[in-house]
Amino acid sequence: MKPVEIVQGNSPIVLGLPHTGTHVPEDILADLNDRGRGLDDTDWHIHQLYEGICPGATTVRATFHRYVVDANRDPSGVSLYPGQNTTGLVPLTDFDGNDIWSSPPTAAQIEQRRAAFHAPYHAALQAELERVRDLHGIAILYDCHSIRSKIPFLFEGTLPDFNIGTNLGTTCAPEIEAVTQDICAAAEGYTSITNGRFKGGWTTRHYGRPADGLHAIQMELAQSTYLSTEAAPWSYDEQKAATLRVHLTTILKKLAALAPTLTSSLKGTS
Repeated sequence: MKPVEIVQGNSPIVLGLPHTGTHVPEDILADLNDRGRGLDDTDWHIHQLYEGICPGATTVRATFHRYVVDANRDPSGVSLYPGQNTTGLVPLTDFDGNDIWSSPPTAAQIEQRRAAFHAPYHAALQAELERVRDLHGIAILYDCHSIRSKIPFLFEGTLPDFNIGTNLGTTCAPEIEAVTQDICAAAEGYTSITNGRFKGGWTTRHYGRPADGLHAIQMELAQSTYLSTEAAPWSYDEQKAATLRVHLTTILKKLAALAPTLTSSLKGTS
């Protein structure tokens, strides 16, 4: 199986999908313990949730699981959140702090996985962002994520439904953050926060360079917003998802509509 699936579009929006993949090569699967083989920390069904809601958007999706190697972590292994519980380039524990390996990967194995999976995903994402920027003058990377709403090992209490990350406003134009924030805040029955526990992962921080016409924003959704229950078998709830998709569609439509304004602004400063 190829490490990345690409669907090219002509919109200024690029959807990044680093954590929906569930493929684990047999030799790596053999080293996971029973807990690890459950793949509990998957961004379950996120590709299904976003499918078709932004016509013309480019999608770049990792097919491999984050336990193989995490496509949203710094390839050097530097922590995204120093001093806080988190998981690394190749996680040694799950989000609850439990060991997931019967035989943990060696440094050499981690490097092999980085080269075989992480690097191709980001080469594809970089190429698509540059292609879209060539078409529109800018590209907007919208990085799609989800996570259980209650994980004491990672955060206290219950996570808001919409968790917007722009690394404190540095990864995109303020208009992109504001539009996304306003739509989420107005969504009846949902809660939201910007740059709370999740400020944007390595992908958002790495590619978000507004001065170069590359904007990036991360959306971390609480899985309670579209799953029947936040536990195995991680079933997709069609009714919940349909309601949520209305708001996600509005966000992406308005972000795409912003592109000409942002392009004009960029030209004005060049």
